[in-house]
Amino acid sequence: MGAQVAQALKPVRQMKLHACSFALHAHDLHRQMEVHHFLSRLNQDVVQCAVYDSDKPSARLIGVEYIVSDTIFEGLPPEEQKLWHSHAYEVKAGLWTAVGVPEALQSSEMASLAKTYGKFWCTWQVDRGDALPLGAPALMVSPQAAEPGRARGELVRSRDERYKVDTSAGGIKAARVEMDEPEWINPNADYWRQHGKGLAVDVVPAEMKRHAPFP
Repeated sequence: MGAQVAQALKPVRQMKLHACSFALHAHDLHRQMEVHHFLSRLNQDVVQCAVYDSDKPSARLIGVEYIVSDTIFEGLPPEEQKLWHSHAYEVKAGLWTAVGVPEALQSSEMASLAKTYGKFWCTWQVDRGDALPLGAPALMVSPQAAEPGRARGELVRSRDERYKVDTSAGGIKAARVEMDEPEWINPNADYWRQHGKGLAVDVVPAEMKRHAPFP
């Protein structure tokens, strides 16, 4: 209570939007989670998100996602680009939605998001039952139209029923069908679709460096 009176908590207060979607582990696309993003915009090209496993008061902070415009993404080195995923399908399929916001009010924001790329690190793998954030962070990717990257039907239905969201062909998907898409989606993104391989992080011993920049 003292902190609430004495501290401004300015970074946290910049979170202006709560969005719900789904995420897949880049090294195992069959491991899928419902995720809740709380977004703050740094500028027109960069958004940062605190990601939780729910929107309840007891929600666990499970990771962070950075979202950049296609302009920023195109300027990244190819090795960096492969860590990012596209958002066009996730948005146009209605999987990503601002919770409780009528579609007419979020359409402009969604149209902008459809042209972005995200890099999502999961630090707490609650889907495997971890009681604490254990091990190395896991890279996450967005659902896509191709198998095995489709969001599981039962996962989507559970979310839709809870928040009264309609992602059927006649619902959000229909409302977003005319939404502009990127002229192209960079093939270095969505790495698994192009290469049929996942990306995983391992922790290995390394020599300490005194002068050279890490790594």
